[in-house]
Amino acid sequence: MKKTYKIDVDCANCANKMEQAAKHTAGVQDAVVNFMTLKMAVEFEEGADPKFVMQEVYKNCKKVEDDCEIFL
Repeated sequence: MKKTYKIDVDCANCANKMEQAAKHTAGVQDAVVNFMTLKMAVEFEEGADPKFVMQEVYKNCKKVEDDCEIFL
């Protein structure tokens, strides 16, 4: 399953940090952050609960970029 989320981030480097944090979250098969459109596309692993996984993605993104936002 693939879902797209609106994000708020200040720079392209920060967006890259968010992408890497999302990719390394359990339950995420792949993640792509587009700084120009301020969107994050997340592909979930088979059987993963998107709501729970995105809460973990949000926590991991906040660790690397504390002023980012993901609108769940």
